[in-house]
Amino acid sequence: MSEDPLLARIIPVLADIPGVAAIVLGGSRARGTAHAASDYDIGLYYAEAAALDTDRLRKAVTGLVDEPGAVHVTPVGEWGPWIVGGAWLGIDSRKVDLLYRSIDKVAATIEACRKGEITMHYQPGHPHGFCSAIWVGEVALCQPLHDPDGAIAALKATTVPYPRALREAIIRRFQWEILFGIENAELALQRGDATHIAGCAYRALACVGQVLFALNGQYLINEKGALAAAAVLPATVHDLTGRVADIWRLIGSDRHAGALQLLRTLELDLRGISWAGS
Repeated sequence: MSEDPLLARIIPVLADIPGVAAIVLGGSRARGTAHAASDYDIGLYYAEAAALDTDRLRKAVTGLVDEPGAVHVTPVGEWGPWIVGGAWLGIDSRKVDLLYRSIDKVAATIEACRKGEITMHYQPGHPHGFCSAIWVGEVALCQPLHDPDGAIAALKATTVPYPRALREAIIRRFQWEILFGIENAELALQRGDATHIAGCAYRALACVGQVLFALNGQYLINEKGALAAAAVLPATVHDLTGRVADIWRLIGSDRHAGALQLLRTLELDLRGISWAGS
């Protein structure tokens, strides 16, 4: 990524901030699926023993951004224990997002996930919740931009191949919830509680995405676009994209019973794939 002029301008400035142990590129630009207008997702990794100097960071990025008066750089922890903190910046008319990560906490989470120990957490911006395995996927899919001590390289090595225990844990955690969500939505049919029905349907479909990614040994790091991506995985449900669209079309037209029946059929098909891959 050194040929990217925006990164070539930003990374040396960020690398000079006290407490920054490593810098990575994430998101679509790291995965090679970005288009010209795609955001830049930049992870700033720090060690617990060396505090990240967010005051220095604020001063440094003020000299980079298009609108210095609009800069807001958070302290560590302001965005919760899993998103942690960072900044949303505009640099050279491009959207640049900074996210903090503790190398020590990420390393511990990777080790837990490799053992099949995953957790889910409430998190604004993640309507399905923040699964601890996201941190594993972030490391696995990122591109190191500044890694002087090889900390990120060492962590990346532990994410490949996709851990079998993690695969089994994700399927075990999310497979059962699909049918559970459908049944809860069906109970709400009698009350005409459209909001609850839609919420249960969303959770069920989000769990479908989790299971399909795990079955294929792929890391899921964000709900956005997850089902569209799952639809083209080697092991997937036939016509997933079309069936999901039909479910939401029926929900949108208040034909909730029909939507839930389609969701039940989808759950049965996914179960068949899960059994075949177990």
